[in-house]
Amino acid sequence: MALPTPLISERLIFALDVGTLSVRASAYDYSGNVLAFSNKAIALEQVSSIKIEQDPNEIITAVYHVMQQVMADPVVMERGIACAGLACQRSSIVAWHRMTGAPLTPVLSWQDRRAVDYLKPLASKQVDIKRKSGLFLSPHYGASKLRWLLDHCPELEQPLKDNSLVFGPLAAYIIFNLVEGQPCIVDHVNASRTQLMDLQKHQWSAELLRDFGIARELLPQCRPTQSYFGNIRGTSIPLTAVNGDQNAAIHSPGQLEDGTLIVNVGTGAFVLLSTGTQLMHHPSLLASIANSSEEHITYLLEGTVNGAGAAINWAADQWTQPDLTTRLGAWLNEVETPPIFINTIGGLGSPFWRSEQNPYFLGEGRLEEKVVAIIESIVFLIAINLEAMSNTGQSVKRIRITGGLSTVNGLCQRLANLSQRVVLRPEVKQATSQGIAWLAANLSRGWHDLREGAHVDYFLPQNDRLLKVRYRQFCSELGWR
Repeated sequence: MALPTPLISERLIFALDVGTLSVRASAYDYSGNVLAFSNKAIALEQVSSIKIEQDPNEIITAVYHVMQQVMADPVVMERGIACAGLACQRSSIVAWHRMTGAPLTPVLSWQDRRAVDYLKPLASKQVDIKRKSGLFLSPHYGASKLRWLLDHCPELEQPLKDNSLVFGPLAAYIIFNLVEGQPCIVDHVNASRTQLMDLQKHQWSAELLRDFGIARELLPQCRPTQSYFGNIRGTSIPLTAVNGDQNAAIHSPGQLEDGTLIVNVGTGAFVLLSTGTQLMHHPSLLASIANSSEEHITYLLEGTVNGAGAAINWAADQWTQPDLTTRLGAWLNEVETPPIFINTIGGLGSPFWRSEQNPYFLGEGRLEEKVVAIIESIVFLIAINLEAMSNTGQSVKRIRITGGLSTVNGLCQRLANLSQRVVLRPEVKQATSQGIAWLAANLSRGWHDLREGAHVDYFLPQNDRLLKVRYRQFCSELGWR
């Protein structure tokens, strides 16, 4: 079946966003306006400091709940749905039964690091693994987690013998349970976050499968992110795009813009820069796919900050302050000389790739000063990734910021001051949903309302000498030049 013809339609586009803490469904018109929305929280269980799980049944139940809520909206019922897209948290994995779709294990979250010991014997192959997969060896990615399941879950032994075991990205499990005929397929982006896909060939890599000891037949088939994945069960609605949440979010305004650094600040922060059709290998940054179809593929350089919203949650737990986020704005305006927070929440992501260090402060401070230091640490880590990208010769002219923490003006202004670039914050509450809707509709231009007068906040660079002093101290502590 062909993808939708990119023409203005009276019918709507359905977007499903399976995030870390909630599942969201939206219906968009062909100008990018959201006409119906539903949201359902899902639990994240911290079994231990390194074991973080989710209930796959809860996720599927939430998917159907929000989908039914949106489909029952009077506007949606009147106008109908033309096509659907699915965006999913990347690097989370699960095992399920090939015949029934029943889960056989919990979802191991992208934040889960229990399989770190599987990576030590592969250290000598790291350069080759990164060149093929685009990813550094990390327990956050799926490969070592999948191997851990095979070695530690006795409930997988019989399905393995019966040829009824299948495992892989959470997105594949959702597709299996959402689409008619239970197809065992997954998109290029979510497949790539297992660290088992060859980023240039867009298929599972025989060498990477051998390195991690995983049989090819246990994994779903790889498809371009813009493909016909099948019809949603019980409907005639085609699922025409599947992508990772961060990769979908960068398409929220439509076409990728040259020279625009995209920063999405949620539980983690992701720093993304399009490299077009060129797959660029960087010594300390990730390479990934922005989007793919049968005709074309676009690539990204990607930086990762593990401790963004997760660092605020850490602080709220540490000091028993559940309402921290409501006070961030005032504190960022008031505090002038915070200490420096060495933010290793969830391990240091790019360009350091270290996980052994506990977070700590340089200097003392009151609660509000420490919280401001945490926000500044997020800005500092984003700025370091920007420096690493700029060193490739890629031109970064402006920064576009989305995600939950992007609503904090003080964070956006500090990023503008430190980077000396204009920071744009479009009025997009759900960048991931809007991006996957744009991809599902197979549009070739930007959303009409974002191109003609949609509200955008601009943060213009100011001189902030003390912020730059703290940044240099932060960089020095981490050994960044």
